[in-house]
Amino acid sequence: MKIFVFAALVFVCMAPALQVFTVEILDTSAARLHIPAPTLSLDDVIHAAAHKHQIPSSLVKSIIAAESSFTADVVSPKGAIGLMQLMPETARELGADPTVPEQNVDAGAQYLSRLLRRFAANRNPLRDAVAAYNAGPGAVERYHGVPPYRETRAYVARVLRFFDRYEKLEAGPASPRKRRSLLVASAQHAERRRGRRFYSRTEKALS
Repeated sequence: MKIFVFAALVFVCMAPALQVFTVEILDTSAARLHIPAPTLSLDDVIHAAAHKHQIPSSLVKSIIAAESSFTADVVSPKGAIGLMQLMPETARELGADPTVPEQNVDAGAQYLSRLLRRFAANRNPLRDAVAAYNAGPGAVERYHGVPPYRETRAYVARVLRFFDRYEKLEAGPASPRKRRSLLVASAQHAERRRGRRFYSRTEKALS
C-alpha cells in the first residue's frame, strides 16, 4: 500500500514536467513535418478560373493581355483595377477584391462568361462579348453588335489576335473547332436559361 501511495505521489509531481516534455516533442515534430502550401502561378490561376466558369483559358489570357499586359497592380484612368481591369462596382457585384490577383481573375472570368451567355444568340457572340467587356453590354445591345467606338473596335481586334495566338499555343491548329464548341455550348446554356431555342441560329451563324 505504501509503495502504491509513493508511486502515485511521484506521478502527480512529475505530470507537469511530462506534459511540457510531450508538448515540446509534438511541436518539434510538427515543425519538421510542416509542408508549405504550394504557390500557384498566374497560369494556374487563369486555368482554374477558366475551368470554373467554363470558358477557354486562352480567352481569359487574351483579355488580361489586352487589359493590363499581365500586371496585377495597374489602375486605369477610369479606375479599373488589376489584371482583368475590373471596375470596383463590378468587382463588388461579383463579391471579389480586385486587388487580389486570384479574385480578380476569377471575377473577370465569371463576368466574361456572363457576357458570352448574354450574347449567345447574336451572330458573333464571341466578338460581341469582347466588345461588351470594353464598352459595356448596353452599348452592344444598343448598336446590335460592336459599337462604332474607335477604342472598342481596336480593343476587339487586339483581343481576337491574342485569342488566335493563345489558342494555337494551347490547342494547336484545331482552334476553329474549339471556338465553334465554345459558342455552341454558350448558345445551349442560354437556351436552357431563357427557354428559347438559340442552338440552330448559332449553328447557322458559325457555318
